[in-house]
Amino acid sequence: MRRSGIVAAVAALLVLSTTQASAATPDAPLTVHVDSGTLHGNENETTRHFLGVPYAKPPVGALRWASPQPAAHWSGVREATQRGSSCPQTAAGPGQPASADEDCLFVNVTTPRHVAPGAKLPVMVWWHGGGYTSGAGDGYNADRLAAQGNVIVVTLNYRLGIFGYYGLPGLRGSGTFGLQDQIAGLRWAKRNATAFGGDADNLTIFGESAGGMSVCAMLTSPQARGLVDKAIISSGSCKLDWPAGALFPGVPADRPYLSLHQDQADGVETAHSNGCTGNELACMRAKPAADLVPLNQSFSDHLSYGTPVLPLDPSTALRHRQFLRVPVISGGNRDEQRAFAGGAAMADPTLITDQTYPTLLRNAFGPDADRVAAHYPISRYGSALLAWSTATTDAAWACPTATGDRELAAHTTVYPYEFADPSAPNVNGITIPGFSPGAAHASDLPSLFDLGGTNLLRTPGQQSLAATMIAYWTTFARTGNPNHAGAPFWPTTSGTRQLQLAPGHIQEANVAAQHQCGFWVTVH
Repeated sequence: MRRSGIVAAVAALLVLSTTQASAATPDAPLTVHVDSGTLHGNENETTRHFLGVPYAKPPVGALRWASPQPAAHWSGVREATQRGSSCPQTAAGPGQPASADEDCLFVNVTTPRHVAPGAKLPVMVWWHGGGYTSGAGDGYNADRLAAQGNVIVVTLNYRLGIFGYYGLPGLRGSGTFGLQDQIAGLRWAKRNATAFGGDADNLTIFGESAGGMSVCAMLTSPQARGLVDKAIISSGSCKLDWPAGALFPGVPADRPYLSLHQDQADGVETAHSNGCTGNELACMRAKPAADLVPLNQSFSDHLSYGTPVLPLDPSTALRHRQFLRVPVISGGNRDEQRAFAGGAAMADPTLITDQTYPTLLRNAFGPDADRVAAHYPISRYGSALLAWSTATTDAAWACPTATGDRELAAHTTVYPYEFADPSAPNVNGITIPGFSPGAAHASDLPSLFDLGGTNLLRTPGQQSLAATMIAYWTTFARTGNPNHAGAPFWPTTSGTRQLQLAPGHIQEANVAAQHQCGFWVTVH
């Protein structure tokens, strides 16, 4: 209770300091000049917004599967008060509509409403998740981050699925168009930071899931030097490695990245199976976007290495210490896999049962299946669903993340964490009797953003935790160190301790031991 009181006091001080700053500083202008023209935004009580701002030309026609080109200049004042189109995708759920509009390369800028003239606020550039196949930047309302943390937040769209990661032999940029878009949006933020009161020399990239995987990959890219000052990786370590069946029973083993050779082979096969057997590129470019959207899922996790943008597999680059030396926050959620296992069980309750559990383990872990079963017996967890989701959380997410943190820490400063709210917002919509989603994949996001414009935090404890997390994240963006007065100390990766984040319990913990990482080192 005492710790909860301290955290609540920190939150109150944040609100008070913001209010005092607002009283002393006039409203920032709603008309600003960027390198492509003049923008007019809108504001609410705490923040300014500039929405749907193009950072690149529409990737249509000959620019489909080409590197992003700078946005065209416009004359007059562009109204930046409405969201831009999401990149082509199928409907991913409530609030995430389907789209077939390739004119989608937009950024959204959120700043404090009150920005002092000549201010140089930290700039945080957000890369959204969604398995490289869904999502959009405008789904992440950043008002709390910008206002409470006194930072500028840029969220952006990037090409997804087949549009972002398609490849063919001889096609320049194969497998990396989505990452190139993210880099182009980051460059836009750097060029235009001053217009919004930002510091062009203090840029932090941060992302979750596929966005976090892109952030981690970016640290291994030659493009990062001189462009990235700090990085925050959430549920997106370069080392993630899902065994067979982990993402969904029956799905092969997978990783966040793919070799250029395989990406191009998949591209040829896709072209041929869709009637393009001559000039594959011209034929595929001629197809309507709506015809290609159903193929998006075939190019999930197809961000390709062996390319000019990513010369090495990012996992290999970490192991060989070939990455940018900037401060990093890195972590994940305690119960990541409950989102995937729960989703599979809701789709088909027969997939993960006491009867199928041995087969799932055998398919995932081969000759080590019996050893895994002994470490994760159904009797200990009460159900096969919980045993399976715990084992695969540890094997595929928590322990690889710990390994990646240690490899990054060999040459830079890393602040490791685990989000562990046992009653986190159920963003995945998992409703199974007797099965709690816990701190499942993506359940940390409501602590930083109002998803779809809605604050999903239900309790004072969650709101207090969110205020502290925002203070950690934005202090890190400002200084490269998340520690600040009034908050529990956050250690760097120098031993076995990580910061565990839960309402009323922000404390150091041996997260690797909790996830049995010593055991998983012995499983091949």
